[in-house]
Amino acid sequence: MIKYIPLFELPFLIIMVLIRSAILRRHGIKAMVFGKTNKTDFIIIPIVLFFFYGLTASLFKLPFPNILVKSFWDYIIIDIIAIVICTTSLIWFGITLKIFGKSFRVGIDKNSNDKLIVNGTFSISRNPIYVGFITFFIGIFLAYSNILISIFFIFFLTIIHRQVLREEMFLKKHYGNEYEEYCKKVRRYI
Repeated sequence: MIKYIPLFELPFLIIMVLIRSAILRRHGIKAMVFGKTNKTDFIIIPIVLFFFYGLTASLFKLPFPNILVKSFWDYIIIDIIAIVICTTSLIWFGITLKIFGKSFRVGIDKNSNDKLIVNGTFSISRNPIYVGFITFFIGIFLAYSNILISIFFIFFLTIIHRQVLREEMFLKKHYGNEYEEYCKKVRRYI
């Protein structure tokens, strides 16, 4: 049963983003701007759905090639470590969403005139949301280590880094020297 906990924590990442977006919408802010600046972002959706199905298939014995979902290891201590990592990541993610305030967006909002956030988790990382995602998926990898998760994790890291670079270009243009000074003080990830 302990093996299922990280899987059940996964929806909380999505729920937190949806709740934050709904709160911002009430204030007249459209937080969901995914795919507005680059339509290739939508390629991510079927890949993520395939990953979720593969993960679920491996746990609930649904039809899926066994070679892709056969676990590399099965140790209770690694499962416990995975749960701790996933739970800590959820807490970090929630704190970061709170600190983000009205500046939170899913995607790049070229019409935003919000101030640059540099306090809280943003004083530790320029990309604390992505650090939360990456750390969470390290926990997922530990809990459900297999070929599918390994491939997805590499894909996920690549996509996150691509998005970070795109956001950095936007932030440099949008905030200018203020952002460049911030970059000198705080690392990209950790």
